[in-house]
Amino acid sequence: MYHDLNLYIAGDWREASDGATRSVTDPATETSLGTIAIATEADIDAALSAAQAGFETWRRVGTWERSARLRRVAELIRERVDTIADLMSLETGKPLAEAKGETNAAADQFEWYAEETKRIYGQIIEGRTPDSRMQVIYQPVGVVAAFSAWNFPALLPARKIAAALGAGCAIIIKPAGEAPASCAALVEACHDAGITKGAVNYLTGQSSMIAERLVASPIVRKVSVTGSVPVGKQILRLAAEGVKKVSMELGGHGPVLVFDDADAEAVADVCATTKFRNCGQVCISPTRFFVHESRYEAFSARFAEVAKSLKLGRGMEDGVQMGPMANRRGLETVSGMVKDAVDRGAEVLAGGARPAHMNAGFFFEPTVLGRVADDARVMVEEPFGPIAPITTFSDYDEVMARANALPFGLAGYVFTESMSRATHAYEDLQVGMVGVNEMLLATAEAPFGGVKESGMGREGGSLGIKDYLDPKYVKIKLSAKG
Repeated sequence: MYHDLNLYIAGDWREASDGATRSVTDPATETSLGTIAIATEADIDAALSAAQAGFETWRRVGTWERSARLRRVAELIRERVDTIADLMSLETGKPLAEAKGETNAAADQFEWYAEETKRIYGQIIEGRTPDSRMQVIYQPVGVVAAFSAWNFPALLPARKIAAALGAGCAIIIKPAGEAPASCAALVEACHDAGITKGAVNYLTGQSSMIAERLVASPIVRKVSVTGSVPVGKQILRLAAEGVKKVSMELGGHGPVLVFDDADAEAVADVCATTKFRNCGQVCISPTRFFVHESRYEAFSARFAEVAKSLKLGRGMEDGVQMGPMANRRGLETVSGMVKDAVDRGAEVLAGGARPAHMNAGFFFEPTVLGRVADDARVMVEEPFGPIAPITTFSDYDEVMARANALPFGLAGYVFTESMSRATHAYEDLQVGMVGVNEMLLATAEAPFGGVKESGMGREGGSLGIKDYLDPKYVKIKLSAKG
């Protein structure tokens, strides 16, 4: 099922120019699934040349034709959902149900931008004099260098590829080395749907070298990144040298505010289910639970009960609800965070260690920590794993100050039956997205992104295509005669 992966340049799959490869690891077994090609500088330059040529052709494809081809990509992804989900589950460990859901969400991105490409509206500005006309048109920015993360290896690249193509741009996509096959399946669908040669290119290999060479090239005019805050800052510095247009969705540390009028047990069910989705490796995952002191006991007890009931295992197995973490470094990070929290007085209400019966794979128990100190690592650093730290609060101003204290601002969540309180809370939270009595935020038709160190720009929704377009103002005088 899983196979060795090559580079995709100028419409062809090819090995690295020197034949070098690297292994892809199954996080559930710690064995090799296959290999990826390691792009050389010559391969990167070839992708840049192909993208430049592809852009000049693709930008001139008629709007309705571009739309039809993007819609065909969506259809092909849906037709291949089972195959793509199997690949995703193998390389990430996530349960098959989650992998299928993500694959369909990736298809939704292509369907959405198939429509948005027909709705790139300009603006007419009333001239000051009878013989003058003013207008604003939008044009594709050019060649895009895009870098994606491993936690959603189909959805994250789809947001970038679909938006870029919808705008008329060409793109070079660099997926994460841990999970490259899901992205490769999207590229294959683009190929089979008749996307112009060179409009989509796919590189794997040494991330830092690829990023430096792509971002430094004058051919690249736009950079899109999904990754950690340190990676985003590094690429932003590189982009500044060439004054590139940049959008990035970086890390978060989502606060959850559970007020005293909320149904504690019902809210705990929602929060626990969401928290352990994809093993907690979700950028908008709820990661800091601030529960009103009057609701703490009921909320934390139910949360722990749900955590203990989850079935761990390889994502391909029936009934599995949570798979392994993606890599060993993540496993070591969450282990260290649990120890630090306990050392600072936290209670382990569920989990807290690697499963005793699992000798292989990067598995960690669904973990719930109670009465966690605000200065614990897990409350300050993004955990990106199956840890749920719970603490208490007593009044609104206090909890809002604590929720907004970090430099992150991606997503936040509010649970209350009071519309007044909900409105004040979603206005006061310093984040790019808020769920009120809801945690499933990501959808093709809504903008996705954060504030502060969680990034800039938006993906998805009617705003998503704007980051791939440049506005051009035109003023016309009807006669050149004075």
